[in-house]
Amino acid sequence: MKIVARFKFKRRKPSDLILFALTWLCIGITVTVLLFVVGYVLVNGVPYIRPSLFAPEFTTENQSLFPALMGSLMIVGLSLIFAVPLGVFSAIYLVEYAKRGSRFVKIVRLTTETLAGIPSIVYGLFGFIFFGVFLGWGLSLMSGAFTVSIMILPLIMRTTEESLKSVPDTYREGSFGLGAGRLRTVIRIVLPAATPGILAGVILAIGRIIGETAAIIFTLGNVARMPNNLFDTGRTLSAHMYALANEGTHPGEAHATAAVLLIVVILINALSSRIARLIRAS
Repeated sequence: MKIVARFKFKRRKPSDLILFALTWLCIGITVTVLLFVVGYVLVNGVPYIRPSLFAPEFTTENQSLFPALMGSLMIVGLSLIFAVPLGVFSAIYLVEYAKRGSRFVKIVRLTTETLAGIPSIVYGLFGFIFFGVFLGWGLSLMSGAFTVSIMILPLIMRTTEESLKSVPDTYREGSFGLGAGRLRTVIRIVLPAATPGILAGVILAIGRIIGETAAIIFTLGNVARMPNNLFDTGRTLSAHMYALANEGTHPGEAHATAAVLLIVVILINALSSRIARLIRAS
């Protein structure tokens, strides 16, 4: 109320009031849609969650989602192991080492933005042909992880690059003035300040990995069992939910899988936000 009163007192122009009202209207619509989607998924899915859905093995009787849950966690872990170091180090080079405004930097950014706009099914076909057929990995965790890593690489690179740019140049100048080299400045000064933004990009990447279906089915497969090794096939939660909904014989289990998928995403985001706050506080 104080903010609104202060706003009305200082700014009396009709255009300002209109923009102020439109801003709050958009915020209200966004929050309402978010709460509706989350509430709809939970209300329709939670009643169907039962212990048999978390059985170690999938059968036609229990429709267990546990193998798919483990497959999702494996895909997320492997993809982040491949994509995060490459994306972060590439962004560090573009911002801290490459000449600003050079043609090479412009080409890399254009390529990154182009890769970010490619449909996921195209990535799936590429992963199937290159990793599955050409390299002989077949439908496996490795094929799926490398394919998804390529998908999320532009996102991690761009968010990391923007986070590094947001660090004031005075931080770098002060470090250089104290005699630190560029590498030490990047590791000790720039990266800690940019870590919250980098983690935000990683959180977005995790959300895309967990929700991906087309590329996963083409590369990992859609077999309802837990992968035994890196070159074994399996299934993720999104693919499991798609299979149950496509069959049409287990709508309750499909809604339960959607609820579990949503809960997993919320928990991962909360954990990542907690880590970001701890890093910022330290």
